Amino acid sequence: MERLRSVLEQHMDQMADLVQKLSSDLRSGLRPAYDNLMGFFHAIDWKEPWLMCLLAFHVFLLLVTVSSRRNTNFQMLLFLLALAGVYFAERLNRLLGSNWKRFATQNYFDSHGIFLSVLWSGPLLIVAILILVNTLFSLCNLIVKWKKAELRHRARLARNKQD
Repeated sequence: MERLRSVLEQHMDQMADLVQKLSSDLRSGLRPAYDNLMGFFHAIDWKEPWLMCLLAFHVFLLLVTVSSRRNTNFQMLLFLLALAGVYFAERLNRLLGSNWKRFATQNYFDSHGIFLSVLWSGPLLIVAILILVNTLFSLCNLIVKWKKAELRHRARLARNKQD
């Protein structure tokens, strides 16, 4: 019983430390996060050709996603490809990290994969979320159409029964 009490006290101390850290972070505001974001943004050489191609790819993928919003099968293919791109991001980060001298002026590919997460996985996840929201709206519209057809069918059956 004493061991359980000591474990619970340690857990409560850890929770109190986490709450204290969170509250101090919230009191400091968004300024540190903004400073980190700006530091990240300015550390990247945006004129590198491969980065321009990566950004163009994401813009193209977004345009294809928006323009094909009525084609559910194609959207599901895009959804699966986007999620596969996120799934293989760690392997891609390792591959690009070992070969960065061939295409970049500096090594953006750290062991944590922050750069690739922000510029590769992030936009792919945004595209996947857009496809998911579009699919949910399509399903809602399909359910409404189905229910209307069911109600019309029931009304037709009731009219036929009365006649």
